[in-house]
Amino acid sequence: MLQDRVFGCLAASQVGSAMGAPVEGWDWRRTREEFGVLDHFLPYEHYGNGWQREPGTTEDGIERQRVFLRAIRRAGGRIRPEDVADVWREEVDPEHARWCMEPFDRRLIALARAGVPATRLGTFSPYTNLVSLARSCHPIGLINALDPEQAWKDVHHVGLALQAPAGIGLEWAGLVAAIIAEACRPEATFEESLDTGLSFASGSVRREVERALEVAARASEPLAMREEFERHYGGHGIRYAASHANEVVAKAVAVVSATGGRPREAVITGVNFGRDTDCLAAVAGGIAGALSGRADLPARWLEQLDRATRANPHTCLKLTLQEMTDIVTRALRSEARKARRRAESLAETLD
Repeated sequence: MLQDRVFGCLAASQVGSAMGAPVEGWDWRRTREEFGVLDHFLPYEHYGNGWQREPGTTEDGIERQRVFLRAIRRAGGRIRPEDVADVWREEVDPEHARWCMEPFDRRLIALARAGVPATRLGTFSPYTNLVSLARSCHPIGLINALDPEQAWKDVHHVGLALQAPAGIGLEWAGLVAAIIAEACRPEATFEESLDTGLSFASGSVRREVERALEVAARASEPLAMREEFERHYGGHGIRYAASHANEVVAKAVAVVSATGGRPREAVITGVNFGRDTDCLAAVAGGIAGALSGRADLPARWLEQLDRATRANPHTCLKLTLQEMTDIVTRALRSEARKARRRAESLAETLD
């Protein structure tokens, strides 16, 4: 059932975000020393602003995802850059955004409020190679369920409000959204969904993904991949060094492959992988959730996530996972009605 896959995608991505945030930036050895395997929510603080977040509270990447959900709700279907800018201007309180969004997000919000055209906003982002769109674009993949090519195109269009096209961020986000859109197809497999997503990608993206899959194939178990990936991706010394889109998405593909597309295991693996753990767990969990739905996700995780969302004084969308799922499914029904009307009109015109 498509609604279950929508729920699974959103839920697993948000669980991964909330569970991975407390150990974001850690070396995986530190996580292993302190927790063995971290598989539960912890309280944490972000940005050094003194806000101690309740266990299960999500962070900036999911706040970005929730902006897309609000835009889908406003549009009643697929979205444009202008829909995102409208949400930033009219529905996001800048005073709350400073507690739960990155500085570059807040810059884009300010520029949107100042009247900069939506399709130009991304040119003002200083971080065009980051995973910021790829780790939050799940709703764009979902609203294009069963149409991965349109998901790819929509990410490249909507993404102009967040990142400049000159970087790699949009292409890797397009891959994530296309995989998710194809994963919503009945009986879809991860391999088929990945192949479909890669059919739109450049040769450099395909080669990097293939290398990641080779690492997964050699691993005796999912967490055994960490050392080899550490040799591939070990950047330090610049801001967001662990958060480039190619690193996070390539690792996420390997995690989904190594865990057999099981959301629970994909999330836990991402959380314990080191470096940008919340982004990795959100991408891997979202893809696995789109493939498998909610059944693999422990009820206690989902209940705590909803509880923390309701208690979050700063989020722009204080809804339960089911309510967020309903936004997407209502919009999908609207898109289906539009498609039927067009098909009927086209048939009549041809006749």
